[in-house]
Amino acid sequence: MEQDRERRLIDAFLVATSTLVGEYDVVEMLQTLVDEVVELFALDAVGITLANERQELEVVAGNGARARLLELLQLETGAGPCVEAWSTGTPRSADDLDEMTRSWPLFAEATASAGFVSVYSLPLRSRDTVLGSMNLFRSRPGPLDERDLAAIRALTDVASLSILQQRSADQAVRTQDQLQRALDSRVAIEQAKGFLAQTHEVDLDEAFALLRRWARSNNVLLQEAALGVTARRIVIPPRASEEGVRPSVR
Repeated sequence: MEQDRERRLIDAFLVATSTLVGEYDVVEMLQTLVDEVVELFALDAVGITLANERQELEVVAGNGARARLLELLQLETGAGPCVEAWSTGTPRSADDLDEMTRSWPLFAEATASAGFVSVYSLPLRSRDTVLGSMNLFRSRPGPLDERDLAAIRALTDVASLSILQQRSADQAVRTQDQLQRALDSRVAIEQAKGFLAQTHEVDLDEAFALLRRWARSNNVLLQEAALGVTARRIVIPPRASEEGVRPSVR
């Protein structure tokens, strides 16, 4: 069991570092990182936000509707651990609902309604540059294990470096453009999720799984797959009919 966990942790680092060479899909990298962190560290939900060109946070990755709603609440109210982790560049946490209520009462109420009782938010940063935050939710009280927390911090550091890496003279401009493209791609992905959910009568999480599976199996960027779906150029079947069937591209 421990060996399997170590292998998955190595895989998570490989996901983050694989973007250091060539073109890459920021949203897909961060979503894969979210999936791995949830499984590796027995978390109930994880979400990631990035700052856009107007220095406003946007949700770019997450593993469920509950976490996404909590992220959006923080962005709308301007209060919560994810906002503070980004604005201060330092971690923010609450080990139980009482502590959460003292710091962020509206967020604490929504968190309790979603079934979570503790939260830990880490900045996505490299030196003085803070890109956003990763937010960890749990349905049980208490602090995170220190070794787990150290590993998660290392993963966020590597992910931040992967996003920031640029080798040209106009590094800052290109990095911001890259981040904006990632945020724009999320809009296309959300539209494709909604279309697939309505077409196949599934929830948004299942719709996202269908979209990611198609993109991976056809070796295309997640954003390209999403744009193809919304433009009706790509037809993705429901999961029940996927086996042995290659989705069509018009």
